[in-house]
Amino acid sequence: MDEPMKDLAARGRARTDWIRSRMPLLAQARADFAETLPFAGHHIGMSLHLEPKTAVLLETLQAGGAQITATGNLGTTQDDVVAMLREQGMTVLGARADSPDEHLANVAAVVEASPDILLDNGADLAAIAVERGKVAQIIGGTEETTSGGLRLRGELAGLTPFPSIVINDSILKAIGENRHAVGQSTVESFMRITNVMVPGRRFLVVGYGWCGRGIAQYLRAFGGQVAIAEIDEIKAFEAALDGYRVGEAAALAGWADVIITATGQPNVVGAEVFAQMRSGVILANTGHFPWEIDVPGLRASAASTAPIGEGMERLEFADGRHAILITGGRMFNLGGANPKGNSLESMDLGFLLQSLSLERVVTNPASLTAGAQPVPDDINREIARRFVAALDAAR
Repeated sequence: MDEPMKDLAARGRARTDWIRSRMPLLAQARADFAETLPFAGHHIGMSLHLEPKTAVLLETLQAGGAQITATGNLGTTQDDVVAMLREQGMTVLGARADSPDEHLANVAAVVEASPDILLDNGADLAAIAVERGKVAQIIGGTEETTSGGLRLRGELAGLTPFPSIVINDSILKAIGENRHAVGQSTVESFMRITNVMVPGRRFLVVGYGWCGRGIAQYLRAFGGQVAIAEIDEIKAFEAALDGYRVGEAAALAGWADVIITATGQPNVVGAEVFAQMRSGVILANTGHFPWEIDVPGLRASAASTAPIGEGMERLEFADGRHAILITGGRMFNLGGANPKGNSLESMDLGFLLQSLSLERVVTNPASLTAGAQPVPDDINREIARRFVAALDAAR
């Protein structure tokens, strides 16, 4: 390994050492797995954001005997973490600068490495396994996101004859990570990337699922004025009773200084919204896929576009308006300079859900069914007990 790569790996180790020290739930799982070796003889293929907290998850699975082939998600891979994990004997593909085509090639390479367990994010691995006829080799796995769960229950329904435990179906993840951690990291990332003041600014949050609830809550806590666009009548009802202005995205676009999407669905901010939004509006997405804002349509409608610092792009329109797009419409709470993502405690919780769900796949497959399914209730309750105990011990 040349000197620059050694330096990169050393930086990854230094960052990960701090984070590992603040993840007691995974520390316990890592010690347990080192004794029981539940993943011995198994090969885990992963597609998930590659950053220090994910590194601690992979170390935990490796301690349990797993062989690992992994890649990140487009635009969020942290190169120092990749270098560190490669030093630890894992096959890790990808770089932060990868193009969309290079990223897809990396995901395909993970599937071609013939893993028998998938740790998936957005159902990308499952989709390629189906496309390439590789599903017979897979005994099961996990899916991190709502977006991936929708794909498994939609376009991939009946095509994946193995169990996929959808981590985002867990109420623990919904509360701990989606509401509180995504809410916190979205506000932090907005301020870090834009250096714009939150108090008094008008925010339109598109979607009032768990992530949307958290984003709205934390923006309001920081002094932002918040409105909600939500097509589900019950969620819109809840948002109204929570004290938010509620309406259609196009109707609220002219009011908003900032529009943030959090739905998991494609093109929720498109031409109708673009036509109504005020000049200077900031557009950002927290959903897994970079499709919630119709970025190709937005750019096509612009007279000119230009980068304006890391993570931001200015689009000028023929009518004199302009808009600012954050991180190209990709998940911006893992974008920009010095990305932090969700809090350590929330990812300790979420990655313990991953670890114990994957352990269930290999140790008690008869308790699971083919296709997408929620985290087993006993796992949720065990993790809830461990989290409260760890929180109390840290005080």
